[in-house]
Amino acid sequence: MKKFISFFIIMLASLLLSACMYPEEELAQNKVPYQDQIQAVQSAVNQFREANGGILPIKTKEAQTPIYQKYPIDFKKIAPAYMSEPPGNAFESGGIFQYVLVDVEENPTVKLLDIRMAETIREIKIRIQTKGYPPYKEKLANNIFSLDYKKLGYKEEPVVVSPFTQKNLPLIVDGNSEVYVDYRSDLYEALKKNEHAYKPGEDIRGLLVKDSMFVPAYSLPYTIDETTKEPIFLESK
Repeated sequence: MKKFISFFIIMLASLLLSACMYPEEELAQNKVPYQDQIQAVQSAVNQFREANGGILPIKTKEAQTPIYQKYPIDFKKIAPAYMSEPPGNAFESGGIFQYVLVDVEENPTVKLLDIRMAETIREIKIRIQTKGYPPYKEKLANNIFSLDYKKLGYKEEPVVVSPFTQKNLPLIVDGNSEVYVDYRSDLYEALKKNEHAYKPGEDIRGLLVKDSMFVPAYSLPYTIDETTKEPIFLESK
C-alpha cells in the first residue's frame, strides 16, 4: 500500500511539473524571433498582394500613425488562405511581436515590432496622467525632454530593451506628454559600423531597419549632426 501511495505521489508530481513546464516552454517560444517565420509571412503577403491587384493585407490606421506602427499585418486576410495560422510569436497567437510592413510603396517588407515596449510606455503615461503633467528633467531638443522619474514614483528609471543591440534604452517625452523610446545609442553604433549616404536633415532610422528583423517602434525621427556626425533628433520645420 505504501509503495502504491509513493508511486501515486511521484506520478502526480510528474504530471503537475509537466503541466507547469509546458506553458513556460511555449512562452519562451513566443518570445523568440525566427527568420523562417518572417519569411513565411513575407511569402503569404506576396501571394495576397499578387492575387489582389497590389493591395496589401494590412489593418487600417490613421494617417498620423507613426511610420513604423502604421502598417500592421492583418492575419485574418492571409490565414488560412496563404498560411495555416499566424506564427507562434505573433501577438495574434499570444506572442510578443506585431508583424508589420515597411517600404510599402516600393518593396513591402515584413518586420517585427516588439510590443513589450508599449507596456512600459503605457505605465509611464498613466503616471503622468495621474500627476497631471510630465515632470521634465532635462531639455534634449526642441519640445523633447527627459523625465524626472522620482517625481513619478519610480525608484529606478524605467528602460526598454533594444531589439537591435539588446542594450537598455531610455524613454523620453514631448511637450504633448507623448512618450517615446530614445534610439540614439543604437543609431550611434549603426552610424559607426555601416557605410551610408544619409545627410543632415534626413531621417536615419532606416539604418536600423535595413539589416534587421525589427523596426524602431515608438521612436521619433533622427538625423545626423552636421558637425559631430552623431545622431540627433530631427526637428520639424
